[in-house]
Amino acid sequence: MGTSTLKRIFTTKIITLLILLVVMVTFFSITISATGRGSYFNPINIRTILNAMVIVTLLTAGAGCLIISGKIDLSAGYVGTLCGIVLAYMMTNLGVPWPIALIAAICLGIVFGLVNAFLVNELGLQAFIVTLATASIAEGFTLVVGDAKFISIDNDSFSWIGNGRIANVIPVSIILAFAVFLIYAIIIGKTKFGRSVYLVGGNANAARLAGLNPKKVYYILFANASGLAALAGCLLASRMRSGTLNGIQLSNFAGVTAAILGGVSFGGGSGNMGGAFLGLLIISSFNNGIMMMGISPYWQQIASGGLLLLALVSDYIAIKNRERKIEKSA
Repeated sequence: MGTSTLKRIFTTKIITLLILLVVMVTFFSITISATGRGSYFNPINIRTILNAMVIVTLLTAGAGCLIISGKIDLSAGYVGTLCGIVLAYMMTNLGVPWPIALIAAICLGIVFGLVNAFLVNELGLQAFIVTLATASIAEGFTLVVGDAKFISIDNDSFSWIGNGRIANVIPVSIILAFAVFLIYAIIIGKTKFGRSVYLVGGNANAARLAGLNPKKVYYILFANASGLAALAGCLLASRMRSGTLNGIQLSNFAGVTAAILGGVSFGGGSGNMGGAFLGLLIISSFNNGIMMMGISPYWQQIASGGLLLLALVSDYIAIKNRERKIEKSA
């Protein structure tokens, strides 16, 4: 293995994130142990960290794919919350079997995604403005459907999805979420459609001239992001045994933060699901460490915003460096 190859490996975003994760885990392990608050790096706490990632993992997969294409969806958390409470309403108030209610809720999420894509594609509106508007609409419908109250769910088979464990050890929800994430990593990294997403994100006009249809890609990705958000909202409803008014709204920016922190360029055209997963793992590990140290959970929100700003600044610097390299080689 040559020097240039080693240099390329050790200067990648993945290696940087791994080093950051190791440093953070080491810090929390030493600090939490020294203060007598328990053990940070142990199987039970690792399972807790992974369990906390489940909902956001689905949002990260949807957000990551969309950001690679050069677009963004700020409505995902609100759409997912609406779908969770719609599922609860159908099961509890209408007596609909949970598999049918789940499919209907996911379809509702996909409809929101298609509406977002239509407004962006056909009317030429900015994605962040459109999705802010649909976020408000989804939030309003959540209050209407729930009548400003949570809706309880009394169904053990449905609750097992969010709370059950394989061999009484591994949570079913963790297996489901990470299976979905792995599938998307393969789709984006190894398929023709994945290459189309990168090409459209890099330069939509050039992709169009190359025979691709950027509008079709956007329709698929917006629908996908909202569909995954709907699944996340329903999974939370399964965990909580109820549809709640807040749902996954508090996780709305977590998926975007994890994706960008993991190296998915906000400008589109670069990044991968592996980096996004590491970004998510760093965020979840940090939040868990803050909690175990007895620091106010409100600091998690502040830290999350700080991480997003750090990721955006890092992305900006990376884009400028690439532009300078292109100018020098021209």
